[in-house]
Amino acid sequence: MTGSQPVRDKATHGGRSKSGTTPPAPGRAEIPAPVGDLLATLQRGGQAAYVVGGCLRDALLGREPADWDLTTDAPPERIQALFPRSIYENRFGTVVVRHAGAQYEITTFRRDVSYSDHRHPDAVQFGTSIREDLARRDFTVNAIAWGGRPAEEPAFIDPHSGRHDLARRLLRAVGDPDLRFGEDALRMIRAVRLAATLDFQIDPATAEAIGRNAGLAAGLSGERVFAELLKLLAAPAPSVGLRLMEQTGLLGVVAPDLARQHGIEQNKADGEDLWDHTLRTVDAAPNRSLIRLASLLHDLGKSDTLADGHFHGHETVGAAMARDYLAGLHAPRALQERVAHLVAHHMFSYEPKWTDAAIRRFIGKIGPGSVDDLLALRAADNEGSGLPADAGHLAELASRIQAELAAHVVLGRDRLAVDGDDLMAELDLPQGRLLGRLLDDLTERVIAEPALNDRAILIEMARQSISDGRLLDNRTS
Repeated sequence: MTGSQPVRDKATHGGRSKSGTTPPAPGRAEIPAPVGDLLATLQRGGQAAYVVGGCLRDALLGREPADWDLTTDAPPERIQALFPRSIYENRFGTVVVRHAGAQYEITTFRRDVSYSDHRHPDAVQFGTSIREDLARRDFTVNAIAWGGRPAEEPAFIDPHSGRHDLARRLLRAVGDPDLRFGEDALRMIRAVRLAATLDFQIDPATAEAIGRNAGLAAGLSGERVFAELLKLLAAPAPSVGLRLMEQTGLLGVVAPDLARQHGIEQNKADGEDLWDHTLRTVDAAPNRSLIRLASLLHDLGKSDTLADGHFHGHETVGAAMARDYLAGLHAPRALQERVAHLVAHHMFSYEPKWTDAAIRRFIGKIGPGSVDDLLALRAADNEGSGLPADAGHLAELASRIQAELAAHVVLGRDRLAVDGDDLMAELDLPQGRLLGRLLDDLTERVIAEPALNDRAILIEMARQSISDGRLLDNRTS
């Protein structure tokens, strides 16, 4: 079994499903040559070996798998014996194998056990049957395997009709959905994420079970929720999954401040509430984690600031709430701050009459590295409000910003032709408040008139300011 292996869903070519209908073929998958090498090595060693899970699902859908996972009846020690340079550093039977410049996970068959905390198995029990292993997986479309035992012709193992559900684009829990979600509550969030990213419908019985078990998600770690949220936000239309989260009650558990937006009226698109506006905004945002997160959270403060039909200061309140929410999910600190920064400034109001100096002050306030992100957020917010993306002269503002950046103008102290050491040496100044005020004053004057950014001119301007005493006050010694 070397070289690229074609895999065709034989059940879709003349085979009939349990319902008596023949579903359309979900496509043809190609098993990459390195994966075929791994399967062959296991089988030559006398072991059963299969490609399994989401990678096979994606391949059959014609999507490029992010990675390839294998499963086998070999215990971890045997896998390591067959792959001497492999790594086994966990208790779940997963051995990491490097082959052909890539990394693959090979996991020993496992069987169902109890999950007392709704997150982790109480124990890990290795199994001997691929069907037993598939029975413990989350959804039928992830409970498909392809491969076989030594000397067997490779074949699909699909005891839960996962290929039929693939053809129907249906997400259905393996076995009893209440049991599946009771084992690991993250599976409920994964369900809405997969529905959005794969454009699937959730089986009604599975969706009802999510509603019954949504409260279990309260026990999930922030890191796991955040990882799923990022994947959901990367969907072509994140609103599909987010709306499912709201409808099933998951949103009220993992993002209660977002859930409060449902039913809050505002003067945006006719017949739509604040939650609808948020969903529209997220869908309109560029598919980048920072912008999608900021779009999701940009109006988080409106629920707390509603008074007399207005949301006074919601951007400031919302920035703090967004930071706190992301901190609770253990998002990277830098991401927390960047999202909060965008939320805090998304209500800016540009007018064509702004001077070039005003443009430079705007860039300095937002930061050169954040202006494009802020404009992208504002464009999405416009579309979420039923307006053209460039409403508010955004295209003109973007053009003027780019012109200033291309001119390498002074936006802060870091680009002044002098620094504190220069002023202390030339003017015999000590460190202190006066020095800071001088630098701020010079920066503001250069932002207003870039031609002043010359060392000799700035030192003379600083000397004149000291002579005039206009920067001195009762706090200055």
